Amino acid sequence: MKLTVATFATTLAVAAAATDRRLSFESIASYKPGSQVTDHCAIDLDQAAIEKQLGYGTTDSFSAARMIYNEGGHSKSHAVLTLAAPLIGDISKKDEVVGKNAAGNEIRGKAYADAAAGVSLIKVAYATTDIQASYVGCQVGALKETNTDGCFEEAGTLLINGVDQAYNYIVAEDNNNGRSIAGFSTGAKGKMLEGCKGCPYDDFKYFYDYYGRADYAHEWVEAAFEGRATSFTNGNADFALYGNDGKTQVIKKGTAYMNVFMYVIREFEDALDDCTNGELADNYGSVHAWDEGVCFYSGSLEGEDGIASGKLLHELADKRCADYKTCGVNGMDLDGKSSVNYRIFDALAAGNYELTSGNCPAARESTKKIVDLMYIPMIQGAIKYAYKVDKTGGGEKEAAEGAVFAAAVLPRAYKASSDAGKIIYENTKVGAGSTDSAAVKAAFESTYSALGITCADVGGLWDTGSGAYYEGMEPCEDDSTAEVEASASESSAGMVSAGAALSMTALGLLF
Repeated sequence: MKLTVATFATTLAVAAAATDRRLSFESIASYKPGSQVTDHCAIDLDQAAIEKQLGYGTTDSFSAARMIYNEGGHSKSHAVLTLAAPLIGDISKKDEVVGKNAAGNEIRGKAYADAAAGVSLIKVAYATTDIQASYVGCQVGALKETNTDGCFEEAGTLLINGVDQAYNYIVAEDNNNGRSIAGFSTGAKGKMLEGCKGCPYDDFKYFYDYYGRADYAHEWVEAAFEGRATSFTNGNADFALYGNDGKTQVIKKGTAYMNVFMYVIREFEDALDDCTNGELADNYGSVHAWDEGVCFYSGSLEGEDGIASGKLLHELADKRCADYKTCGVNGMDLDGKSSVNYRIFDALAAGNYELTSGNCPAARESTKKIVDLMYIPMIQGAIKYAYKVDKTGGGEKEAAEGAVFAAAVLPRAYKASSDAGKIIYENTKVGAGSTDSAAVKAAFESTYSALGITCADVGGLWDTGSGAYYEGMEPCEDDSTAEVEASASESSAGMVSAGAALSMTALGLLF
């Protein structure tokens, strides 16, 4: 292709725009997004609100948690406004809308959807900012604790396409949300099974085939709220057997580790669907989907460095590494960021670059690495709580935790080995007559190769009291385990050598 002055200038402009997009946004747990996704990251605030209500343990609080789960409160906030007179002209989605709040301050938004002249009811999405701490000023939805400072006043005038339109609405009732944790599952059929370029997505298909429902995560959570049995093809759970302790665990872990988990994968797959080889300018949408996936993995509460505590998958990985001595860059420590997160975020950064540069095959490889690693904390959780129930007298709470962790990974394990899947389910299911933690551990281990993970990745269940692995819960053996042991031995030898050198130096100084 002949490189003209105009072409060169365009190339420079695209490159500059890409640089601006990568560098002008706050980090998400150390990842640098290339687009504004603060509103997406705020989904973990819904998770936090759900958990808070569940923690009260009352009938009313469970009902409140269910409403937040289904209706949201923090993401895609919008007002549903009734106009005093029909809309004068057509408006298009994202047309700017300007009004005021109760204090008389200007509030900006955009049309939530197209609306034709003559209608009297419109939706207006509140503008969001690049700053996570103040991403939006109106948070109502189904929340018990609301923020209305940035909401439109109850009656006033909107400026829409240069025309004033009088309106009224009820702040506490007509400020809604277009994104909810329930929606990640209820919308799965059209976004992961059919209707997308890459449909059906592989990992979603494992779960759909096993459970027999596209909305399996939603069915799990709703059945728990209602205290009834699920209606799955495989892997059913009867939550009528649980009291509040058990229901609390299967709900709060189900929302995060079943609903959100699969939607994270969906966003990465969507990014790959949008990727175009060699067309830099066409891949901004792809990077945006990738950024959204990072948000749903980490959330907003992790902060910019990922050290703070969150409510989603990033935090789970950091919790489980302390149980399995897989924290740190090399996966041999008992505290700090998990090896899983270090590796996932390396792959996330690589995937961002690969998508931006149009290297779609490489981005797919990065996606596979990320998804394989995402299953590790689920496996660790399932084995941990199976052990607690089996060996340490765990009750309903621990049994429920084991059941939901198993449910979050069971279809993938079943795809690798139906025999292993059956063993895991029978020993961890709701109402299991007995739990053989050794059998659960062995069954999972038989699937590691198919899942793209290793014994060293998962580690062994660590007893901090004795400073050793629980009996029978040591890491399994494969080539990766030998590599970790060799690395640990080298580190130990290095420390001994360094200590000897320091001792000799001290003696020399003494003489």
